[in-house]
Amino acid sequence: ILKTARCLAFKEEEGMEKAFKNLQEKEIDGLIVIGGDGTFTGAQRFGKKFGVNVIGIPGTIDNDLYGSDFTLGYDTAVNTIIEAIDKIRDTADSHDRLFFIEVMGRDSGCIALRSAIASGAEAVLLPEKETSLKELITKLKSGVSTKKSSSIVIVSEGNKYGGAYDIAKAVKRKFTYYDTKVTILGHLQRGGSPSGFDRILGSRLGFAAVNEMIKGATMQMVGLRGNEIKLTSLDEALHKHSYKLEADLLEMTTVLSI
Repeated sequence: ILKTARCLAFKEEEGMEKAFKNLQEKEIDGLIVIGGDGTFTGAQRFGKKFGVNVIGIPGTIDNDLYGSDFTLGYDTAVNTIIEAIDKIRDTADSHDRLFFIEVMGRDSGCIALRSAIASGAEAVLLPEKETSLKELITKLKSGVSTKKSSSIVIVSEGNKYGGAYDIAKAVKRKFTYYDTKVTILGHLQRGGSPSGFDRILGSRLGFAAVNEMIKGATMQMVGLRGNEIKLTSLDEALHKHSYKLEADLLEMTTVLSI
């Protein structure tokens, strides 16, 4: 297991100088960093200040970094969520329940979108796509009219209505057909054995990062674009628009689990 932690001291000059001294003592002249915006911002600042070569590997379950179609950990998180939803569906069906399942993704609905489609959820609430509570309730009522014994709504934590508990409370006032429950998957999404896709992706990105470092590259991120490993400057990865949700997948959300 690779250890990780937020280090407030690293944000200060004294902390960065201590980090550079540690590198000098270990005769390390380059850094390969795995992470997202925060990791890349700190590494870029550190590399420029002390002349240390830096290569980034995109690692975030949010899948929202510019320059890579997929980030390390995203596929595993989606598979973990789907497995959890499948289990929840069993109890929802047997007890005639409506479940609101909250997944991670404050600014990005990538996880929510794919897990909703793959699990056959009745609806999904995303930060990128506005869905009114009236629309949601209408959709749930259509399920009742077709004799559905349960419904599942996937809620991205960054949606405009708040968390799953807030939404469930608001919906329950006008939709009383099912017993309503809430499940927040939380940190379950951030652990577990990696999927086959993530294992291969990690190997490809790690291999490319080392090769680029040997060639002398710096301030670059290695990413997967069109199934090829490509370089993107850390500046672009940090400041360009992140990830666009696929139009066809968004369209599918209008007919989820009819």
